[in-house]
Amino acid sequence: MKFFAPFFFLLLFYTRSLAQYTDSTHYHVLLTSTGSINRTNDDRAYLLNNALNFGLKKKSFVLNSSSAWLYGKQNNNLTNNDFSTTLNFNLYKTLPHFYYWGLINYNTSYSLKLKNQLLAGGGIAYSILDKENAYINISNGVLFDQSSLIVGDSYHTYRNSLRLQYHFMIKELITIDGNHFLQNSFNRKGDYIIRSSATLGLKLRKWISLTTTFNYNKLNITNSENLNLTYGLTLDKYF
Repeated sequence: MKFFAPFFFLLLFYTRSLAQYTDSTHYHVLLTSTGSINRTNDDRAYLLNNALNFGLKKKSFVLNSSSAWLYGKQNNNLTNNDFSTTLNFNLYKTLPHFYYWGLINYNTSYSLKLKNQLLAGGGIAYSILDKENAYINISNGVLFDQSSLIVGDSYHTYRNSLRLQYHFMIKELITIDGNHFLQNSFNRKGDYIIRSSATLGLKLRKWISLTTTFNYNKLNITNSENLNLTYGLTLDKYF
């Protein structure tokens, strides 16, 4: 039996300035690529996870775009072909630690039996804790959902979107990041979406970290869920 685990790398690259309170424009690019291969005498499986993020930041405005693709097979049977792309913004124009947000999100997921999904909406967010090494934010808003399922059904609904987001850095050595969503339909009983992601990073050097990411998604209307754990190296560069 042969077993091969993670064979790719995580590549992280930032372009930003330390002058956070000027009206300068700062940019952020993030590219990740991870995967695993498992081969035995009788079974073969592989999983590839790729993501690209781009961000633009000014004093009172942040714009982010992100795209992710998860693809996997087991014994030549497709297990994952899941794609998501998002454009979102934050507007900081009111009280400290408080901002408005808006987003447009498109998803398609073989593992969740989702043919197409378009989400669009906005809401408010507040940072309960907002320090350089510790951040906890909670947000809530309303999203319009236009979806079609692989089985052929199509529907639209409005959803409440509740999110918990956090970031912690311990002694500039360990990082903990998380994004957790609960999105309930207002008018479709039992129709809810759970999206959860948590990442643990351990800095080996200033520019190299060992990271583990846990992702869980559930689409209750199709009675489908997926869970994946990826791990590898993160290479980061600030300039």
